[in-house]
Amino acid sequence: MNTKLLRSLATIPLLLSALTAETGRASWDISSNIDLTTRVFSEDARWPGQDDATTQLSIAGSTEFRWREGDSRASIIPYLRYDQTDDERSLADLREAYWAKEAESYELLIGVNTVFWGVTESLHLVDIVNQTDAVADIDGEDKLGQPMINLELQRDWGRVSVYVLPFFRERSFAGADGRLRAPLPVDTGNPRYESSEQENHVDLALRYSHYVGSVDIGVNAFSGTSREPRLLADATGNVLVPYYDQIDQLGLDLQYTGDAWLWKLEAIARESQNDSFTAAVGGFEFIFYQVADTAADIGLLIELQYDGRDDGEPLTLADNDLFAGIRLALNDSQDTAVLAGVGYDLETSETYVNIEADRRLGDNYVLELRARFITNANPQDTSYAIENDDYLQLQLSRYF
Repeated sequence: MNTKLLRSLATIPLLLSALTAETGRASWDISSNIDLTTRVFSEDARWPGQDDATTQLSIAGSTEFRWREGDSRASIIPYLRYDQTDDERSLADLREAYWAKEAESYELLIGVNTVFWGVTESLHLVDIVNQTDAVADIDGEDKLGQPMINLELQRDWGRVSVYVLPFFRERSFAGADGRLRAPLPVDTGNPRYESSEQENHVDLALRYSHYVGSVDIGVNAFSGTSREPRLLADATGNVLVPYYDQIDQLGLDLQYTGDAWLWKLEAIARESQNDSFTAAVGGFEFIFYQVADTAADIGLLIELQYDGRDDGEPLTLADNDLFAGIRLALNDSQDTAVLAGVGYDLETSETYVNIEADRRLGDNYVLELRARFITNANPQDTSYAIENDDYLQLQLSRYF
């Protein structure tokens, strides 16, 4: 595990003691959860060195410490994960560890936090502040905590968010014996950087958000170390080495809400030492409310993905794809929800099937189902490396 993260986790009791001492009899809201996960693969591993076990077991958990008094608040969320098969999936992280002061027209946050930008369902192009916890799942929605200083300014004409990001988090990759990896394992212990400051380069981000009638608008800019590394073969040709470029990126996200319609768009323009390119994803969701006189809602989703990067840029699974999906929310006491979608590559006919289902069991348990399948991948496709890694995943979570 990352020794810097372990040292950070060790400071939690000291931080709690300091905050409690400062606020006298400060009260903390504390909650926890533990997740037991079984991932079952339908085929044998494709690449030499990978574990051929059909099942992959892992256990994860986090505890949330939250405090508020007056215009100040604090949050500390350590996260731990242990994987039975792949050591690179075992993780100690701080999702949050910050202090924030709120006022009528501004908010200042200092520490580690997780920030999400974006509106589309199938791809989040503008979400760039936090590094992706890539070994957690292939959907890219799990994030690592990011050290930051964040100033939020609220005005009548919109909200301005300024981020100073003083430390870079490297992306996680499956180990040599892990599934869902490239033909060669990634040597995460020897990353390379364009910046001579390496992980200590100070990145900057700025976001403006507002609404005009039924349209929500977000415009953002980022300058710093790319969260997506290029994977380069080392001198031996036996491993891949992550290389992190310096990039400048402009982003836009829009969402229009009208009755049963949600129209969504995310677009970016990125410049690096190798290339300048644009990418976009957009589409709609149409919702049928209270279907057949029940409490259930059904949403139909269509999104088109485009990415203009060349072969010298970090690889992407979504370059010219059409996504179609259906979302079912039963709106029952168990919060039962299902999302099923298919991504279809318009150039190669490659297909990616994704199913997600969640249901609460009683007051303290949640059962989650995930299924990921890839078919018709060509050897030239990015997804060919993981075509044999189709899996069905069950996760049971206990909340305290």
